[in-house]
Amino acid sequence: MNSAIGAIIGLVVAIVLIIRKFSPVYSLLLGAVVGGLLGGMGLDGTVANMISGVKDITPAIVRIIAAGVLSGVLIKTGAAASISHTIVNRLGSRHVFLALALSTMLLTAVGVFIDVAVITVAPIAIIIAERMRVAKFPMLLAMVGGGKCGNIISPNPNTIIAAENFDAPLSSVMAANIIPAVIGLLVTVYLIIPLMPKERESIIEGSAEVGSKDESLPSFWASIAGPLVVIALLALRPIAGITIDPLIALPIGGVVGICTTRQWRRTAESISYGLEKMSVVAVLLVSTGAIAGIIKASSLTDALISVLGQGEGARLLLAPLAGAIMSAATASTTAGATIASASFAPTILASGISAVWGAALVNVGATVLDHLPHGSFFHATGGAVEMNIKERLRLIPYESAVGLVLTLCSVATYLIIG
Repeated sequence: MNSAIGAIIGLVVAIVLIIRKFSPVYSLLLGAVVGGLLGGMGLDGTVANMISGVKDITPAIVRIIAAGVLSGVLIKTGAAASISHTIVNRLGSRHVFLALALSTMLLTAVGVFIDVAVITVAPIAIIIAERMRVAKFPMLLAMVGGGKCGNIISPNPNTIIAAENFDAPLSSVMAANIIPAVIGLLVTVYLIIPLMPKERESIIEGSAEVGSKDESLPSFWASIAGPLVVIALLALRPIAGITIDPLIALPIGGVVGICTTRQWRRTAESISYGLEKMSVVAVLLVSTGAIAGIIKASSLTDALISVLGQGEGARLLLAPLAGAIMSAATASTTAGATIASASFAPTILASGISAVWGAALVNVGATVLDHLPHGSFFHATGGAVEMNIKERLRLIPYESAVGLVLTLCSVATYLIIG
């Protein structure tokens, strides 16, 4: 059997198992084995390619675990809550959707997981929805859309691993999608949300202000100091030629966050929380690395290129399309970006696209279909605003529209300045 067909069957097996609620880790590992064996690699070859795939992403896994320090500090010190409260209260009731979208965008952009960012902002959204005659659908879309915009410019696992697999500076990959992220935020708030069916009239009854921020929360500037330090350290490489590895920069940001928020007693709790969150991602990435090794060793990349053609358009489409397909298969931005970048990076680079833009385009493509119902993000975000599965399903087309807008804007930005 052709190795490309074997790889496709392996992916299908993994998808079916994930949809049937099997562990994504074991589903992907089994899919890798099936793909390798059916692709004619033999048992030894299948194992060797799986191990090779895991080895390729091991450095990124170490950096992702280090990122848990900053993520844990942002959540457990109250910094994330402080940032979201400040933004919502400053923008007020007239710009409620912009406030919610901007809150989740900023939280995700500074290193909070997108699902955690939505869950953090959701209580504020629920209060606003109760005080205004506004349905939950636009509220959740504002938060999810903002989170997607922030995710493509964040030091989160998806960006870290895309940059690693393309051997590109993390700060440059983050910066490449800033313009698409801003445009995506505005399109989400002022175009996609207004196009949603109006289930209830959005008539303000009184003030939608959330109220004064909890005095126990740190100040806005103390909360954001840690992420700003990380961005400054990572920016030294493209600006001054001084390389501060994310393995060092991200924990330093966490330490700065502890100091500026003065939450000394929460240091151990913050680190433990961050490690717990990142450990789940790290284990998942081992299995995604395994199946990426099978795909990389197969002829699937060549088959996809032959389908797309050899023109300029095909060259541009390969990176975001690979990200979109793999994120749809895994219902995960991180897993999708991992498999796509690990499997297709050599081909994308050979086509003439730079490492920075190759990573950026794969990363943004992974936001188009990362919210499908066989992933945890779908259920975590729906539960945050008390939506049942049937209600949550109706939001998928609008989420995909946000991801598509981000992708098109990223491609356009590459064409203009890349």
